[in-house]
Amino acid sequence: MDLDDDALTTGMPAPRVLVAGASIAGPALAHWLHRRGAQVTVVERSPELRPGGQAVDARGVAKEAIARMGLDSAIRAACTDTAGAHSVDADGQVLQTFSAEDDGGDGFIADIEILRGDLAQVLYDDTSEDVEYIFGDRIAELTQDADGVDVVFASGDQRRFELVIGADGLHSPLRAMVFGPNEEFLRHLGQVLAFYSVPNEFGLDRHLLEYQDQQSGRSAMLRPIHDAERAMAMFYFGSAEYDVDYRDVAAQKALLRDRVAGLGWLTTDIIAHLDDTPDFYLDQVAQVVMDRWSKGRVALLGDAAFSSSPMSGQGTGLALVGAYVLAGELAAAGWDPDTGFAGYEAKMRSYVEANQEMGRLNARTREVPGPDSEPLPDFTGDWFMELIGRAINGIELSDYDGVPDSRATTGSPAPR
Repeated sequence: MDLDDDALTTGMPAPRVLVAGASIAGPALAHWLHRRGAQVTVVERSPELRPGGQAVDARGVAKEAIARMGLDSAIRAACTDTAGAHSVDADGQVLQTFSAEDDGGDGFIADIEILRGDLAQVLYDDTSEDVEYIFGDRIAELTQDADGVDVVFASGDQRRFELVIGADGLHSPLRAMVFGPNEEFLRHLGQVLAFYSVPNEFGLDRHLLEYQDQQSGRSAMLRPIHDAERAMAMFYFGSAEYDVDYRDVAAQKALLRDRVAGLGWLTTDIIAHLDDTPDFYLDQVAQVVMDRWSKGRVALLGDAAFSSSPMSGQGTGLALVGAYVLAGELAAAGWDPDTGFAGYEAKMRSYVEANQEMGRLNARTREVPGPDSEPLPDFTGDWFMELIGRAINGIELSDYDGVPDSRATTGSPAPR
């Protein structure tokens, strides 16, 4: 890409922006940065896009962000086509049913539900012609000054950017490099999540199945995915202390086997596929809580900045909305980092906090009550409906009138 070809309508040269991470937040931000006039590079330490992963949802204002990207049709075409969910007992008898049509598609099962890897692929396909992607590399060092950031990559390449954004996940290396040890910002919610794909030998149709053992708080789930011949298995179990390296897969599998032993339902058959699955994942259920998401010319986005945990069901929404706001605020500020980052934080903070509160409350419902446990709040109260409203639609997307948009005719705001 020629820097002059991407010049802003103001005559300013296109700022060079480096984004770390090519999952969801990174490519979504790349989409908006390019549309606003920036020259964007995305670096991803994995050698290629990571397929599969957990099913993620888009609700409320996140749907509006998708519509403004012009990607509603592409994303819906790649969705899991989950019609609803059944809560079952140990014998498989249905106790409760939820529909993807509940609450206008914003309920327990959202009408936009897609595997993380499939969403990443849609976002990559949308941006790959306009954005430079570097796979199999990472930021090794960076040094900021008043005008930019000098970056040394692990490959040895050295380049300079006006801005650097970390969208590199819960265990963000960039956050640790710039803001301090990750332990300062991670808040463990007392649960561990594991998931991996299995052959669909369970008669699964278009409904997720969830079994939760009330005595231990453990749960097992099977959910449909785009490939009808396979399904996604998921487990939650309590763990006040989590001391397994998130990169040590063998230790993670051993932990999962130990913690779900005797759970019942279809657990034995699901665990039988643990060693032949291509996409195993296990990690603590955690949030990232920070006083600020920027430092100088470096900022954070998505889970790296404000993970709400899978317990909120809103991590993807936060990433998509955050990408729109961050790019818009930077462009509206003429790419001044102090002003742009301040606007981003001011607009996003309340929305983020509502979703993090939802995550904490949902984690509490899975805890096994003890003699000293505080009673759960009354979820039938008006306060809870207000919280849900703030978590789903708690931010208004600015139109950013007067800010460059190279695809101004693509997409239109979805109804709120």
